[in-house]
Amino acid sequence: MANENHGSSREDSALMSHSPGTSHQNQPSSPKPARLVQDLPDELVQAGWEKCWSKRESRPYYFNRFTNQSLWEMPLLGQHDVISDPLGLNAAPVPAEVGVGDASAATPEGKSRKRRLSEEVQPSGNSVKKAKVDAPPSQPTPNSSSTPGTPLLKLLGVSPEDKQQAALLRPTEVYWDLDIQTNAVIKQRPPSEVLPPHPEVELLRSQLMLKLRQHYRELCQQREGIDPPRESFNRWMLERKVVDKGTDPLLPSDCDPVVSPSMFREIMNDIPIRLSRIKFREEAKKLLFKYAEAAKRLIESRSASLDSRKVVKWNVEDTFAWLRRDHLASKEDYMDRLEHLRKQCGPHVSAAARDSVEGICSKIYHISLEYAKRIREKHTAILKEHGISAEAEAPPEVEDRLVYCFPVRLATPSPPLPNVEMHVENSVVCVRYKGEVAKVSRNYFSKLWLLYRYSCIDDPGFECFLLRVWCLLCRYQMMFGVGLYEGTRLQGALPVHVFEALHKLFGVSFECFASPLNCYFKQYCSAFQDTDGYFGSRG
Repeated sequence: MANENHGSSREDSALMSHSPGTSHQNQPSSPKPARLVQDLPDELVQAGWEKCWSKRESRPYYFNRFTNQSLWEMPLLGQHDVISDPLGLNAAPVPAEVGVGDASAATPEGKSRKRRLSEEVQPSGNSVKKAKVDAPPSQPTPNSSSTPGTPLLKLLGVSPEDKQQAALLRPTEVYWDLDIQTNAVIKQRPPSEVLPPHPEVELLRSQLMLKLRQHYRELCQQREGIDPPRESFNRWMLERKVVDKGTDPLLPSDCDPVVSPSMFREIMNDIPIRLSRIKFREEAKKLLFKYAEAAKRLIESRSASLDSRKVVKWNVEDTFAWLRRDHLASKEDYMDRLEHLRKQCGPHVSAAARDSVEGICSKIYHISLEYAKRIREKHTAILKEHGISAEAEAPPEVEDRLVYCFPVRLATPSPPLPNVEMHVENSVVCVRYKGEVAKVSRNYFSKLWLLYRYSCIDDPGFECFLLRVWCLLCRYQMMFGVGLYEGTRLQGALPVHVFEALHKLFGVSFECFASPLNCYFKQYCSAFQDTDGYFGSRG
């Protein structure tokens, strides 16, 4: 908060009194010490705090003349000094007295967050602006557990009875702006025919997905003697997702062609061995030797033509002779020799391995098709137990008109959902169902809560919120893999400043490729209608 907001001594006579001879017009960057103020404790005055008046906001604020720090709310006793204790090791704990919708949020440094353009612009007449959900700094919430129907129902009404749970819904860092209303229009559409998510179905799908990944690894090792190319299964999933016309939202079940061009190409690139980046001379020599040995072994074990066998065998023997003869070759010499060997033997090796690699791609697809049928049968059985038909009925007629885009609605009602456990570990929210834990940071948990609040219409009591969060997290985890840092190369996003500029300069308010976790606007398109529609996905 700038010093020009400091009121004069005449205007602020009810709030504070400057020392005699002090003039605000010639006031330096840090105001001179003031006499004790009646409504400020002595400890705060001695620490440099004084009460001032903001001309711009027409409200009082608190200014520290030692640190130039400004706060809208009265500083807490024992709040750490950024000069003597920059890490806040001796800071007093912050009470969780503030409600979920408190507008006087502060960043962890105690400074009020700079408002976005969407917060400064007044809402139009046909829209109601909701308060931003930003939070003051808070200590890690103690571990807690909940079921869908009790604490979250209190949180919806911001009940003070469960303040520790309410603290979960106050983000400390915000990388989105969910107050921006849409300006995108679409044709009126009927509800989607996809089946609603269920934790039992999602648990089975995740187990079968892990099995499918294991099958892929075993086929590559047994048939070609190589590990599967890194991230190739994830890229296969994305490629199949584009062309798949099946009923399962994750597993490919109706694709043409059956053999994936992406998976086939990546496996072929690693045959006979995977080539890596070389830094040293000895590594280049070993790589050349391994490639020659692997090419010879592969051509002898496959049904290749006689000419192919002769070409590969002659080039491999020539390479071995060169390695035994030339001991002073440089790294560049070895790499040139490897490139020559690849050009001579590569086409023959690829022709010999083609049928086997196509068999791997076809086998993985048919296993996926079988798994998708098992998942569909289980899903149908669960719906039938609750008297819900999974058969697609004739969609209702909709008026042919343009409307503002709205979240996906499902034609099939959701069956009753079981209970789920939730607990907090430092800044991570853990949602557990039958021993399977899905984790998300507290910031993004609060974001999902807001998206659910804005978009979901069939769960006003938030009875199903935690289960649907678990299903969503489980779905994306299975999509991009469970390994450490797996799937990170398949994620792309723009910085917040770019989104702000797009909205301010071009009026952009819609994302075509996003997810509930990385969207900036609350209106976006995503990969999964069934799990993401409750959190604002438009399809």
